[in-house]
Amino acid sequence: MNKVNKNDFKSGIVTIVARPNVGKSTLLNKILGQKVAIATPLRQTTRKNLKGIYTDSNSQIVLIDTPGVHKPINELGKFLSNQSKDALVDTDLILFMVDVTEPCGLGDKWIWENYLKNTKTPILIIYNKVDLIKNLEQRELNTYTYKKLFEKNLDSIKISAKTGRNIDDLIKKIKEYLPYGEKFYDEDMVSDTNMREIASEIIREKIILNTKDEVPHSTAVIIDSYKEEENIDKISAKIIVNNESQKGILIGKQGAMLKKIGTSARKELETILEKKVFLELFVKVQKNWLKDKNALKEFGFE
Repeated sequence: MNKVNKNDFKSGIVTIVARPNVGKSTLLNKILGQKVAIATPLRQTTRKNLKGIYTDSNSQIVLIDTPGVHKPINELGKFLSNQSKDALVDTDLILFMVDVTEPCGLGDKWIWENYLKNTKTPILIIYNKVDLIKNLEQRELNTYTYKKLFEKNLDSIKISAKTGRNIDDLIKKIKEYLPYGEKFYDEDMVSDTNMREIASEIIREKIILNTKDEVPHSTAVIIDSYKEEENIDKISAKIIVNNESQKGILIGKQGAMLKKIGTSARKELETILEKKVFLELFVKVQKNWLKDKNALKEFGFE
């Protein structure tokens, strides 16, 4: 990377906020050009603030991917809501991401009223999923419902996080809001997440993609041990579920589902690490952990 005068270099923190399943994690991965956040078609995939670091010749953008914001109904929901709210405290720009295939809904209104309406931080509206709506008149009508909500003229851009449409323009627009300053991180860093956290998230992603709807959001993945060796990493992980029926679904007939999840996770981890991985999975029932503050703390949600 060419050196530039520090007076010409921009760096800042940018927080992405949206209701669940709008495409925040997909956007983060697309901007970084590689996968650092799990992205699935189901709601509440992201559970903790995740930091992605984009660096080029004249800027460094520290992107915070927050859990999908919704009105909390249990202790885990409160944790997710607080994660998103905390990320807005020290940020240079807020990206409020919405699904342009739909008109403004109750979830978007709740975020605006409870998180963004009174903030003094600049807000950039991102209309995502433009590739999925071919009726331009309907798209503009949907856009209008969001503009009515904001009560003021906010900067905006239409993109597709999935296809990459207008992502380069989005990066340019983000840079306009960043202050001049030095890098926060080395230029080769794309995330500050460690391998234990990455392994946990990849296992959880495979659970989401391979099991029935009632299972994914009632699970937590705990890495009991992670041993790094020269030619192989040995990982032992525990999957926490809410009840026995979920345990049965996760394990499957003669252990087939658990094996499928483990194999899929192991292969992705081997691609990331560029070496062999031994992955051992166990399933444990802990009833009502979603509502138990002590359990949430034990599982890293604090």
